[in-house]
Amino acid sequence: MDQLFGMGHNATLLVWALLAILFLVVMIAKFKWNPFVTLLLSALLLGFLAGMDGQALIKSVTGGLGGTLGTIAIVIGLGTMLGKMMAESGGAERIATTMIDRFGEKRVHWAMMVVGFIVGIPVFFEVGVILLIPIVFIVARKVKMPLLQIGIPVLAGLSTVHGLVPPHPAPMIAIDAFQADLGKTILYSLIVGLPTAILAGPLFGKWIGKRIAVSPPENLAKQFSSRETGDLPGFGITLFTILLPVILMLAGSIASIADPHAFNPVTRFCAFIGNEVVALLIAVVFSLFSLGFARGFSKTDISRFTHECLAPTASIILIIGGGGAFKQVLINSGVGDAIAAIATQANVNVLLFAWLVAALIRVATGSATVAMTTAAGIVAPVLALSPGSSVELAVLATGAGSLVLSHVNDAGFWMVKEFFNMSVPQTLKSWTVMETLLSVVALALIMVVSVFV
Repeated sequence: MDQLFGMGHNATLLVWALLAILFLVVMIAKFKWNPFVTLLLSALLLGFLAGMDGQALIKSVTGGLGGTLGTIAIVIGLGTMLGKMMAESGGAERIATTMIDRFGEKRVHWAMMVVGFIVGIPVFFEVGVILLIPIVFIVARKVKMPLLQIGIPVLAGLSTVHGLVPPHPAPMIAIDAFQADLGKTILYSLIVGLPTAILAGPLFGKWIGKRIAVSPPENLAKQFSSRETGDLPGFGITLFTILLPVILMLAGSIASIADPHAFNPVTRFCAFIGNEVVALLIAVVFSLFSLGFARGFSKTDISRFTHECLAPTASIILIIGGGGAFKQVLINSGVGDAIAAIATQANVNVLLFAWLVAALIRVATGSATVAMTTAAGIVAPVLALSPGSSVELAVLATGAGSLVLSHVNDAGFWMVKEFFNMSVPQTLKSWTVMETLLSVVALALIMVVSVFV
């Protein structure tokens, strides 16, 4: 096996990895197999091809799955609860209406990008779309703007956060794999993310909105137009509730930078509450009061909200776990080291390599999360052999690659198509172009930042 067609051991392992990834892509894209099942099968296939012992392979799969979900499953669960409390309390709508008042009707598409950016922090992209689509329809009707001019900035804000900004679960996967510093990653993600979202959101949205005229599906438009908008929570308390986990995490990072050896009890306390799990837990408990009991919801209501929001996250969590299993087999079979050796010999820029790997997997599988998780396993050994590179920027490069060229194999593509009542060509011209703009502009900005970091 080691000398396949006269190739060296590293090249042989690379061939097996490509075969396993090809199997993964074909089964998900062409035969519509469940991504979780396919990821597990791909992991086993790769292990056997690479000559791993059966028991060692099983241990890699279960260890990779468990290790990946240890933190991420909690982050997803708590983030979804926080998003649900925001939706049910009217907090998301309060943020939108306040932004319209502050920015003015002519600049409302800028406000909508900010709304997408803020609301996207605690929730998955799909959840964010479901939360904000009523607001998009309401705002577009109120200010009489083209639907895409309002919608694209929201989607750009949500998508940027999904790919680049911690504590969103997707960047957290790469942060964990690359052992990156959370505080630095948040700082760089804002430096890169905001200009990226501006270009792909309000600027592109205004241009495309004039060229593609769409109206919301009738049944949805009717449902949201009759929605009560009067009694909403305060803007300040809503914003504080959403940003609380980010504030706590930043406090933990700042304290650890100021006192790296944690001699001070205050530093240890800040590090504890700044842990992503503890920070999100504090924010969720706070939201039960600030957006729950304070809004007049009963214990039964809040219990129902926190229960029913978790069911849709099950498949997301399992897919991430499957990606973790595949990643671990990539590492334990020696494929990760082989790719690292080939990449370092080829002298490829590690940030460009991270973007390219994630981009290829994204285009092939349609899932940003699968792309992020799988790419993390491939890129981590390359990073370990590139001591001069910023691991935090590598997280962002992987995230940027995972956003590129969303098309017909991506669930988000169909979600946007249906909600905005577009045809497939219209969705390709608007949503797909926006996602690709986000990815390429983010990569360009990451390369610029890397000159100074």
